[in-house]
Amino acid sequence: MHSQLRFKFAKVASKTASLLFATLLGSVVLSGCSDDVGKVSLGLFTTKDVIIDAKHDPKIPGVTCHISRIEANLDLADPSDMSISCRQTGPISQAELADIDKSKNGEVVFKESLSILFKSLKVRRIFDAENQTLLYLSYSTKETNGSHKHALSTVPLYGTAAWQKPLTTQ
Repeated sequence: MHSQLRFKFAKVASKTASLLFATLLGSVVLSGCSDDVGKVSLGLFTTKDVIIDAKHDPKIPGVTCHISRIEANLDLADPSDMSISCRQTGPISQAELADIDKSKNGEVVFKESLSILFKSLKVRRIFDAENQTLLYLSYSTKETNGSHKHALSTVPLYGTAAWQKPLTTQ
């Protein structure tokens, strides 16, 4: 009887160890696929971390945005708090600038889900033609009621191939 019990226990322990190993291996492999450049714990007794992602503008690859946000590991939704900082990290050309949406609404360049309940983080690019500046607005949306939390970063075009001398009117 004891040998049968030991055999069953050993079999369950072996399956549990295999499952744990596969989970750890999967998380290591998947962590290499993310845009995370930093992760800071908010404390020893919390499950919340500050995640810092690096995102390249798909239409203007010479711009990189670093977005920091809170990741609440055991919650159904991450908080809406975020920060953004965008900089020129490569050349920006007139051809790239010609290909972007220049309306007052601009266009969404990044989108990431923050919950299983329709909440997402979006980054929208808006072109300020008068000041020859790209604006990157990060904000959180929740399809039921939205969020007022947002952050803004700017990338001036001065000194790039895309910069055009503003027309002066007198």
